[in-house]
Amino acid sequence: MNLVKNTASEQSLIIQSALKQAVSNALEKKRRLGQYAVVWENNQLSYKGNDAPEVTPNK
Repeated sequence: MNLVKNTASEQSLIIQSALKQAVSNALEKKRRLGQYAVVWENNQLSYKGNDAPEVTPNK
C-alpha cells in the first residue's frame, strides 16, 4: 500500500490556526475562572483543573 501525503492548503492552515487559538482562549478562560476542562488524552477522557472530579476508568 502506498501512502500519499498531501500538503495542507493555505486555507486549511488558516482554519487550523484559528481553531487552535479558539481552544487555547477557551482553556485559558476556564483556568482563570477556576473551572476544570475535559480533554481527550491517551485515548480517553481526562479532567484537568483544581476542581476536576475524581473519575475511575471503566475497564
